[in-house]
Amino acid sequence: AGGPGAVFWMWVSALLGMVTKYSEILLALKYREKNEKGRWVGGPMYYIKNGLNLKWLAVLFAVFAMIACLGTGNATQSNSIAVALQSTMNIKPWITGIVLTIIAGTVILGGVKRIASVNEKLVPFMAVFFVVCSVISLVINCQAIPGAFALIFKEAFNFKAATGGATGYGIMLAMHYGFSRGVFSNEAGLGSAPIAHAASSTKEPVKQGLWGMFEVFFTTIIICTMSALVILTTGIWETGEFQGAALSIASFNAILPKVGSIVVTFSTIFFALSTILGWAYYGEVCMEFLSGNSQKAVIAYRCVYVAFVFIGTLGNLELVWSISETMNGLMAIPNLIGLMGLYKVIKTSTKEYFNK
Repeated sequence: AGGPGAVFWMWVSALLGMVTKYSEILLALKYREKNEKGRWVGGPMYYIKNGLNLKWLAVLFAVFAMIACLGTGNATQSNSIAVALQSTMNIKPWITGIVLTIIAGTVILGGVKRIASVNEKLVPFMAVFFVVCSVISLVINCQAIPGAFALIFKEAFNFKAATGGATGYGIMLAMHYGFSRGVFSNEAGLGSAPIAHAASSTKEPVKQGLWGMFEVFFTTIIICTMSALVILTTGIWETGEFQGAALSIASFNAILPKVGSIVVTFSTIFFALSTILGWAYYGEVCMEFLSGNSQKAVIAYRCVYVAFVFIGTLGNLELVWSISETMNGLMAIPNLIGLMGLYKVIKTSTKEYFNK
């Protein structure tokens, strides 16, 4: 969706995202608090409340974020896993849903320590595995890479359409999908990632913010670009037969027969599962904030969250993405207001750190 030109706009979103993610993580550490268990908790709701003194806006963010967790960090991810397994192994989505719900439930209901323990093992392995397989695929198909880059830049500003309206619509589609997929990959501007960074033991907000900038660069500029190049160099996207995870599987399979489908399927499972687990923590912190640290409310939210893992596997792909994009927009608005309102704090903290 959005065509090859969407990749260019994904890059643009990443460059902008590096700035917003740095800023929101810096603020998350600067205005974080310790909860009743002695753990650091933070995020947009805390820097909006403590920095801007706008409790109502902080509550609004927490509500939107808690709902977005069910879609963006949950249903979208379980849907991708179901599509991947159905495409490669012909496994029914409901079967995937049951197994995935049991796995996610076991980890999520065990609390934040269990989530962290599983994710710290999953993330490094899946990242290295996917990058290595992508590099091998691109080396094999290296003669098509220059053409893929040319296509990306050409389609990003496609002026071949017969009318100005059609031209504008084509560019708008490319921008829309490029920015939305970029945000999905790196979460910059949403205000979700700062919730995780706030739990860090790092004392220096600027230093943690710099790590956040690297996250955006690695996930969007490196990993997503590799995925896009593999898809574009095969030309399978032009058939319009595949979408989502199925398109990636078909593209990798075209270069690495049989092996390609295994690579993408397992990468999708690991990437999506780690996201499901990570966003469960985001929603939990938001529920703590809204309920005044009520553990009963947190447990209830965990149960609802686990149920959405199963619901996502049965949902329509386009509908799931559309709902998730809407929720992303709603949670981003209060967060961006917080960033603009506290820009002087960001500027001063950054200047002081680099002067030292």
